Amino acid sequence: MKAPAVKVCCIASPAEAELAIGAGAAVLGLVTHMPSGPGVISDEAAAGIAAHMRRVAPAVETFLLTSLTHADAIAEQHARCGTTALQLVDRVPHAELRRLRRACPGAKLVQVIHVLGDHAVDEARAAAPLVDALLLDSGNPHAPVKELGGTGRRHDWATSRRIRDAVWPLPLFLAGGLNAGNVAEAIATVQPHGLDLCSSVRRDGALDAARLADFFAAVGSAVVHRAPA
Repeated sequence: MKAPAVKVCCIASPAEAELAIGAGAAVLGLVTHMPSGPGVISDEAAAGIAAHMRRVAPAVETFLLTSLTHADAIAEQHARCGTTALQLVDRVPHAELRRLRRACPGAKLVQVIHVLGDHAVDEARAAAPLVDALLLDSGNPHAPVKELGGTGRRHDWATSRRIRDAVWPLPLFLAGGLNAGNVAEAIATVQPHGLDLCSSVRRDGALDAARLADFFAAVGSAVVHRAPA
């Protein structure tokens, strides 16, 4: 089987970006203002990293993580940052998704679905026709302080697999508590298009080359030793 694309999130600088793509990342996540969670950088820093990637590795995708939910505000932020995709970490109303598609025709739209129960399957199925990809995460938008990513928690991968099957062939990224020790199980269970991680490849907050190498080795081993589905 083809190896899942790996998105390394919480990229904080051009140097971290180059470290991630040198290890094998196909996608970089740039986290802007959030109500909680790690890795937040300014719009200006995100724009600088995105511009650097266009110069040195134009094939690498850059995802702007935004907690905004109104199309006009998201489009304004995208104009400032210039990433290849918009990762919508909170639920964006479907009418706003349609408006955002018209406002940002060159950007991929990636709606995050926080897998809190069976209702996530219906939520994903409804959003799928309006976006270019879904990303399944383990946040809680209903918490007193919203958790919209970066929790390091694993959710129910059986539900994630149901979502994957319901929206196939729409690309689906899996996030939430992934690490070198469990990524083989994640790939076998969910069969996602992509994998998304942050904290498990960091040490003392900084992106760590050894942990990146361990994760990519585990992905490679899982793909080699797994029979085609």
